[in-house]
Amino acid sequence: METSTSGGGIFITFEGSEGCGKSTQIRLLAEAFRARGREPLVLREPGGTSAGEVIRHLLKHAPEGDALTPEAELLLFAASRAQLVREVIRPALASGRAVICDRFLDSTTVYQGVARRIPPEETAGINAFAVGGCLPDTTFLLDLDRAAALERLGARGEEADRIERESEEFFAAVRRGYLDAAAREPARIRVLDASEPPDVIAGKIVAAIF
Repeated sequence: METSTSGGGIFITFEGSEGCGKSTQIRLLAEAFRARGREPLVLREPGGTSAGEVIRHLLKHAPEGDALTPEAELLLFAASRAQLVREVIRPALASGRAVICDRFLDSTTVYQGVARRIPPEETAGINAFAVGGCLPDTTFLLDLDRAAALERLGARGEEADRIERESEEFFAAVRRGYLDAAAREPARIRVLDASEPPDVIAGKIVAAIF
């Protein structure tokens, strides 16, 4: 799949709930690109730019973020994404780079749209404005049940951020929202069983990309 509709490069995103193993699979895919003589650009959302990292801190860790309304949260994610697309992603794709991003617009569709119960047409409109037509070529959705995800998060020994502290109902809605999104866009969003061994999952990802 070494071709792209995004200006010469290839744009790959990873999605899934907390604890699904995105970081591991992004690292392994980046290593697969390097083994083939191609240095990928690895990004995360929110973040990836100076402004985006400030927004990330507010959304995930700053006490001021606790009072954010769902609408404000959505707009902050969109603002970080709009900056990332124009400052980093578009130029990288235009130069032929492979871009791998930990989350992108599907996270907003699911977390803010579905789980926060913002009308889908409003979420879609803001997403479209933020990305300006810059869409992933392929999205890997790492699907994992909540019990397994919690076990993995507990093993990390890290303090949960603001979103990780959400209710079980919230995360059930997130999982449903992701699977519904994959059903709507099966050509782009590939669902992978995140309970499988990491090397098995990585093999499926490499086979899909190369």
